[in-house]
Amino acid sequence: MSNYHIKHLEEYYQVYRKSVRNPEAFWEEIAEEHFVWRKRWDTVLSWDFKKPEIKWFEGAKLNITENCLDRHLPTRGEKTAIIFEPNNPEEEALHITYRQLHERVCRMANVLLDHGVKKGDRVCIYLPMIPELSVALLACARIGAIHSVVFAGFSSHALSTRINDSDCKIVLTSDGSFRGNKAIDLKGIVDKALEACPGVANVLVVNRTGSDIHMEPTRDKWLQPLLDEAYADCVAEIMDAEDPLFILYTSGSTGTPKGMVHTTAGYMVYTAYTFKNVFQYTENDVYWCTADIGWITGHSYIVYGPLANGATTLMFEGVPSYPDFGRFWEVVEKHKVNQFYTAPTAIRALAKENLEYVEKYDLSSLKVLGSVGEPINEEAWHWYNNNVGKKNSPIVDTWWQTETGGIMITPIPYVTPTTPTYATLPFIGIQPALMDENAKEVKGNQVEGRLCVKFPWPSIARTIWGNHDRYRDTYFSAYENMYFTGDGALRDAVGYYRITGRVDDVIIVSGHNLGTAPIEDAINEHPAVAESAIVGFPHDVKGNALYGYVILKETGESRDRDNLRKEINQQITEHVGPIAKLDKIQFVNGLPKTRSGKIMRRILRKIASNDTSNLGDTSTLLNPEIVQEIMDNSL
Repeated sequence: MSNYHIKHLEEYYQVYRKSVRNPEAFWEEIAEEHFVWRKRWDTVLSWDFKKPEIKWFEGAKLNITENCLDRHLPTRGEKTAIIFEPNNPEEEALHITYRQLHERVCRMANVLLDHGVKKGDRVCIYLPMIPELSVALLACARIGAIHSVVFAGFSSHALSTRINDSDCKIVLTSDGSFRGNKAIDLKGIVDKALEACPGVANVLVVNRTGSDIHMEPTRDKWLQPLLDEAYADCVAEIMDAEDPLFILYTSGSTGTPKGMVHTTAGYMVYTAYTFKNVFQYTENDVYWCTADIGWITGHSYIVYGPLANGATTLMFEGVPSYPDFGRFWEVVEKHKVNQFYTAPTAIRALAKENLEYVEKYDLSSLKVLGSVGEPINEEAWHWYNNNVGKKNSPIVDTWWQTETGGIMITPIPYVTPTTPTYATLPFIGIQPALMDENAKEVKGNQVEGRLCVKFPWPSIARTIWGNHDRYRDTYFSAYENMYFTGDGALRDAVGYYRITGRVDDVIIVSGHNLGTAPIEDAINEHPAVAESAIVGFPHDVKGNALYGYVILKETGESRDRDNLRKEINQQITEHVGPIAKLDKIQFVNGLPKTRSGKIMRRILRKIASNDTSNLGDTSTLLNPEIVQEIMDNSL
């Protein structure tokens, strides 16, 4: 059993060695001891990265919801499975027990069945962070339907593209959503999207905001009356290990979004195992991941990973700044949160505010802090460590992707000594490789290269929905027999990994490969700077030169801008070297970001290069208006 819960560094190395020497035996033992199966597998793993084809636990039969719900009922039926913390702090939080969640999932599953949803059908879920969202995922999984969650902040165009790509026959949505002090008309967005989606027969609507909406009589129905009438039990569909569980779209750096397909058994085993260890979860802990379930982080580490472990997982509907910048910490105190998992973007935003917002709350329940979405810069790491964790709660800086399904490189808290900006060591079973420009593996330490993985892990995405060629070309064509992550990384003297940014964020200046992350870290160390983004632009002499977009902490920063530019370049010279100095520095009020907090560098690159004739689709940005503002003031 010790393989399941790693508590010492020596044990990590022992288990890691075992997991890479004989991966099949290792994962077989984990799968056998910690999950319930309707039928055992015939083969643990068969794989071929050339095709690429990967199958885990082939021949096994199971239902993931029996592992997330039914098996907990005898021992944890009355334990809280989900705490729902609403947007408005005046509204009471809701505690849903495992027994209540099981009943809700069964009712929702029966409603879907009544509307003709069958095993293998795709169901689009466009809901805010309310309990019905988690319930909808599990209800689809219960009956073998494939869920496709679209983040409820995406535009109608983004929504219709995704509905049509996977041919969803039904949409679950709500009248609206609350976000801070505003209400958003989700149903209106769905109505507009469906003008271009002939395949959708039904729309089931949750009443969340009580707003006045249009209901299409032959297509739209309120969900609650249907749930009230539905039977409270539903026999779980027996699924094959490799049956698709869900499709989740990730925006490609070019072209249409990619519908990543995750299958059932391997995904379940890997998300459960990583959750247990990366957060060192113990029986009565309260765990909170602030992500939206519209992203992979929410799928794996709000819903499936925690529930497969019988955990208490918190779902938060609101934003970190409402009603004020103390909201996260108020929730931590209120629910005595033990593990807290958020994004560097949120940490940096909160670090700009007065420390009083943190200091007035009791955060002593915290045992583990997590970071996800991008590498966390040093300044934010220290702020988080000192002010939130009080230097008592280790920070797990986790690296992984929509495509990987689960956390890949990470410290294990209280096990791995941490270093700011480093994701540290590969998780159990993960075999990373750094590749040079000649496609040769770079061995040893104190090296840099492109980050690949040379052996499959259970939760790797199996394909791109309806486009296996694109899957092969994107992830398996650059390096033979390797999964290519698209990221650059370095390995330090002790073997710790640091992600240096997307390879398309590696800029070659005068023959030097410069990752953007270390340069941005250096800039962000300047006391006047809140955030920055670096891109390359064509230069006659150097090939590329560096253009920096810099947000200042005080927007009306009255200091001499030219002096500030000099100080920033001095900072870069000291931290990275003079080769990394910026040719141009533009001070901006914001950066174009996706709703998961990633900076859209593609747009910044075009502006820096004076190539703004086609910026592509900016409708899915969190702040599309900032693009024009940056263009108007570009250097």
